[in-house]
Amino acid sequence: MWDTVVATCVFCTVPDPVRGLQEVCRVCRPEGKIVLLEHVRSEHWLLGPLMDALNPLVLYLIGSNINRRTVTNVRKAGILIEREENLAGKIVKLIAGRPGKA
Repeated sequence: MWDTVVATCVFCTVPDPVRGLQEVCRVCRPEGKIVLLEHVRSEHWLLGPLMDALNPLVLYLIGSNINRRTVTNVRKAGILIEREENLAGKIVKLIAGRPGKA
C-alpha cells in the first residue's frame, strides 16, 4: 500500500480508465492521497464536440484519447475529490483526492 499515488497523463491511454482508477484506490492507503494531472474533454459547446470528432484520428496517430471525461471517471472509481484545479483552459486538470469507502 502506498501513502500517495501520482499519475500524469495516464488515463487518456488506458483501455478502461475507471478500472485503472479503481486500481489506484486499491493500492493507496485509505488515509492516503491521490494526485492526478490529466487532460480532459472540454465542456465548451464547440471544442468538446470537435475533440469527440478528432479523437479517432488522434487515438490512431498517438494512442491517446483527447475526449476522456476523467473527472467523472474519477468519481465512478470511488475516489473522493478534494481539489480540482483547471490549469490550461479547463482542458488540463489537477485532481487531488483520496480513496473513498469501498
